[in-house]
Amino acid sequence: MADAGRVIAGTARGIRLAAPGTGTRPLTDRVKQTLFAMLEPELADAVVVDLYAGSGAGAIEALSRGAARAILVEKDAGACRVIAENLRRTRLEADARVVRRDVIAWLAEPAGATAEAPFDLVLLDPPYADTAGLARALELVAPHLRDGGIVVAKHFWRDAPPARVGMLASERERRFGETALTFYRRTDEEAGEA
Repeated sequence: MADAGRVIAGTARGIRLAAPGTGTRPLTDRVKQTLFAMLEPELADAVVVDLYAGSGAGAIEALSRGAARAILVEKDAGACRVIAENLRRTRLEADARVVRRDVIAWLAEPAGATAEAPFDLVLLDPPYADTAGLARALELVAPHLRDGGIVVAKHFWRDAPPARVGMLASERERRFGETALTFYRRTDEEAGEA
């Protein structure tokens, strides 16, 4: 089984995580370390959603560092089994719920994201080639965030998502080789109203 790195800090620090396979791009330890150092002030008692969860490494890192609960959405059955195993290894399964579902469908249906909202932090990591899916997920997730909530979108550095999407405004971007992270914050204003 492929390796998804280790938990960097918190209650599960140092535990190695499995990856679903060679087709996934888990967060590298370097990216995780930088990302969660930036998010640390936002994590205490946060509700975190990991969309296109893959190995679950993002949500697991957040839970390890003090998030209250996490919802991990992944449509691949094999990946969901790996997530469940990683949650068991880290002893964080009581604070997490794995949803085997297509991300866009889950965000759009009333019994999906709406039933779980509001969210404090959303980690969004679709396949790099699915730029339209990234834009659609950003649009659909915004209403489910609390005011001031954060979305972190992982993408290929040359395919940056729009600076404004609905109620989301880009605050900053960080690049790590071919990977980039764009940080959005929810505002009360829709794009185009300002």
